[in-house]
Amino acid sequence: MADLVIDDLRETEIDAAVELWRAVNLIRPWNDPYADARLALAGATSTILAGRLDGRLVATAMVGEDGHRGWVYYLAVLPERRGRRFGEAMMRAAEQWVIARGMPKLQLIVRGDNAAVINFYEAIGYKQEEVAVLSRRFHGS
Repeated sequence: MADLVIDDLRETEIDAAVELWRAVNLIRPWNDPYADARLALAGATSTILAGRLDGRLVATAMVGEDGHRGWVYYLAVLPERRGRRFGEAMMRAAEQWVIARGMPKLQLIVRGDNAAVINFYEAIGYKQEEVAVLSRRFHGS
């Protein structure tokens, strides 16, 4: 982890972030990742953390807070860089971002059939909550 440098994603890196998200299968047809990235970077209560090696984007974590809790989306590490604890480093950076804003907890949503990702989060100290996620899509999204 020592050589991973983490700070905010630059607007000029949005294309690289979206390509990373595509490479790790985070993109869904109903989400516009470019709009998601621009909105996160423009918001006062959100950002995208960028993990770089030698100036090259290799990891991301979109983080935000809603006034009660923090949320993480688009946690991604280039497949060829996995196994070096970069995912954990990105989550720890997201935790620090949320803590600095006074939020008491950090949450994320994982698809129920994604056992490998659930195992990753459990291994770094996260637990499954007893909740149901409900949603409603608007305007064909």
